[in-house]
Amino acid sequence: MITLLTNIKELLQVRETSVAKVSGAEMAVLPTIKDAYLILENHLIADFGEMKNLPEIKADQIIDATGRIVLPSWCDSHTHIVYAGNREQEFVDRINGLSYEEIANRGGGILNSALKLNAASEEEIYEQSKRRLEEVMHLGTGAVEIKSGYGLTTEGEIKMLRVIKKLAENYPISIKATFLGAHAFPLHYKENKAGYIDEIITKMLPEIAKNKLADYIDVFCETGYFSVEETEKIMAAGIQYGLIPKIHVNQFNSIGGIQAGIHFKALSVDHLEVMNPEDIEALKGTQTMPVALPSCSYFLSIPYTPAREMIKAGLPLALATDFNPGSTPSGNMNFVVATACIKMKMTPEEAINAATINGAYAMGLSETHGSITKGKKANFILTKPISSYYQIPYAFGSNLIESVFLEGKILA
Repeated sequence: MITLLTNIKELLQVRETSVAKVSGAEMAVLPTIKDAYLILENHLIADFGEMKNLPEIKADQIIDATGRIVLPSWCDSHTHIVYAGNREQEFVDRINGLSYEEIANRGGGILNSALKLNAASEEEIYEQSKRRLEEVMHLGTGAVEIKSGYGLTTEGEIKMLRVIKKLAENYPISIKATFLGAHAFPLHYKENKAGYIDEIITKMLPEIAKNKLADYIDVFCETGYFSVEETEKIMAAGIQYGLIPKIHVNQFNSIGGIQAGIHFKALSVDHLEVMNPEDIEALKGTQTMPVALPSCSYFLSIPYTPAREMIKAGLPLALATDFNPGSTPSGNMNFVVATACIKMKMTPEEAINAATINGAYAMGLSETHGSITKGKKANFILTKPISSYYQIPYAFGSNLIESVFLEGKILA
């Protein structure tokens, strides 16, 4: 089937030759075509250009996009969409003065989610999670990474990863699965941390590898969670089972997690709310993508990733939601892009690059997602009539999406 979009006000993130990522000053450059056409053939992008150069074509479907902007679907490289229940009470506790760490220390936080998840059936978790996935798809997300990490038992982690696999099989969105058994220490291992790490390495990882349930391995490397030494041990084990590292680092403290991630060739290092000059320096010239999660900073009232310093240093940067029940109960990438502009002082061009091409890189999807390039997946957003793409972050509370295309089809 051939679909033709005509009279597009502006076609964003146009890349004749696909690039893996953009860094430093390149992030401020967003290639576009005004008064454009876009041709889709089945699930792929077949051609694009200026309307004056539109070739003779017999299309099965023609869409007049007058006044509208087309951009690649968002690539959300860090989420925890699969979980059970919610943590609304903790939200109120924080309003009443308790910190995220204080809530965690009294059995809340990740341990609270683990309790709920292990009490729920796989079917219940799937039903809850698919509603969240459907929501983010309608908000323009066309590729998403989903982590485990709320099981904290072999059975619970496997259950989560099976749900992620089922979502990937049933929905027209690219999903990458990450094993995050090292999200926190369960209560029954509180006095035996080495014992839990041993369970991750000797029980969880072999089962995950045997059933091909994950692409990546993640660790929450943070004071009070997993030390740098523990993180390195878990990453090394994951690599032995064919999993690529992606790690949580520098959310509350800088303890050397970034350097550990780089040493183990982590695809991404995520959070980065607290960055020292040596952390920025360490990332220079590496293949590791820094990932910022601004809606987490917004929800927890913690510092924002210092985007300006990082971009000035020549680094790339990706944006993701961190969608989870405790610190970011939202998967809205439109809000993430707006918040990056408003709070992190990223330009709209930088934020869109971070949420598309660089987000794709952080999931290993650069060859198929993140830009308008011939041969890539026909995953994109068609906006409502708007004045310019600046309106996307400017009108942060408005839904400016008219249609979402995934695999070349309009999302119903």
